[in-house]
Amino acid sequence: MPVIVVYAMAVWFVCGIGSNNWWWQLICYGIATYLMVELNNTNALIRIFSRMVSCAFLALTCCACFLFPALPEAVMLVCLVASALLLFQTYQDKTAAGFTYYAFLFYSIASIAYVHVLFFLPIIWLLMITNIMSMSWRTWAASIIGLLTPYWFGSIWLIYQHEYTLIADHFSALMVFEEPFNLYGITSYQKATLALTALMAVIGIVHFIRKNYLDKIRIRMFYGFFMWMDLAAFVFLWLQPQHFNAMLLIMILNTSPLIAHFIALTSTRLTNIVFLLLSAATIVLTFYNIWSSSSLY
Repeated sequence: MPVIVVYAMAVWFVCGIGSNNWWWQLICYGIATYLMVELNNTNALIRIFSRMVSCAFLALTCCACFLFPALPEAVMLVCLVASALLLFQTYQDKTAAGFTYYAFLFYSIASIAYVHVLFFLPIIWLLMITNIMSMSWRTWAASIIGLLTPYWFGSIWLIYQHEYTLIADHFSALMVFEEPFNLYGITSYQKATLALTALMAVIGIVHFIRKNYLDKIRIRMFYGFFMWMDLAAFVFLWLQPQHFNAMLLIMILNTSPLIAHFIALTSTRLTNIVFLLLSAATIVLTFYNIWSSSSLY
């Protein structure tokens, strides 16, 4: 973990954090990394002591260094990790209205930063039924109240400021659809990063499906949550490619535990070679992205 933290800071400084004043973005990524550590530790996502979840998260976010300038996406990322951390605390507890409320409160803040995450809301409710097993009328009501709370206070402030149309404009973005599967506006380094992230997701999913009998049922359910959210983000990315950056971050968030499980719990000759190849590809692609996206900085 100390090595990857030093590596991540080096990438941030090479990209020009000082000259571009990305300090708030760095703080968001730092908080998200800490929350990934807590997500792993609190839920024992890997059955041995390992920091690989947060290490994989740092490596993949640094690989996608062209996302560093985007503050709304960084805020969205922090809130989504916090929401997952709280939501997992409600596992098999249909009376956990408090944790559910705060989980969806953070989810609502994520939607303020990037409104299109609301498209994932039905999927999360469904996963609360199938994987988290905490859905009841009480927790569903708590989720609704949590979603409405930031908008309630925000509306009061906007009315006080006589900004009556901002909320309508915010939600009207949900109705803007562009041509599906049109990746012509996506650069080569973005496509390469998506390909590597998707490859890691596939490797992690296949490995976990093959070896999940070694994990507790609770952990299997959590990893099922990551798999479905990862797949949903990938599908949505192809349906609406203009949201590429945000969907890639959501994929990175959900791919990190999957590939970390593979790396930490396999030690055959083949899997060690795969680990070395993935590590080399991540480092090479990171420097390629720094060079290719330098015009953004």
